[in-house]
Amino acid sequence: MSLANPKPEPQVLHLTRRLTATREAVFGALTEPDALGRWFGPKGCTVKVISLDLRPGGAYSLEFHGDSGSFHPLTGTYLEIEAPERLVMTWIWGKGGYAGIETRVTFELSGVDGGTELSLTHENLAGLEARDEHQGGWTSTLDCLESYLA
Repeated sequence: MSLANPKPEPQVLHLTRRLTATREAVFGALTEPDALGRWFGPKGCTVKVISLDLRPGGAYSLEFHGDSGSFHPLTGTYLEIEAPERLVMTWIWGKGGYAGIETRVTFELSGVDGGTELSLTHENLAGLEARDEHQGGWTSTLDCLESYLA
């Protein structure tokens, strides 16, 4: 008799950042192609917005270019768009160790005194190593967002 391996629990990353900008400004930074191209990605990385179809079911395509010459394509589909409160999308790297794995990113924006609290959830990551790598990338990316909005 063989026992099936239990399916591992998906790894989830949660980050929260308080920003000194309105929810509308933060939502715009997350969804407007020109704005997204100015700040998105971790430090040492530039992002080229290839396409962005901001509607439920609409696709997006980005290219991350590192200072070292690295290149990482990213695609996904918007699942939920509730301006200026919530943005949910799939996230699929086009190359590297996590290529082809569909994960899910949710941004939730709450108004707080002096600005906006952004809660980011990245679900269905491939394991603890993937979660930790994405945590570093997202933390740096949120630093860039904070600088952009300042």
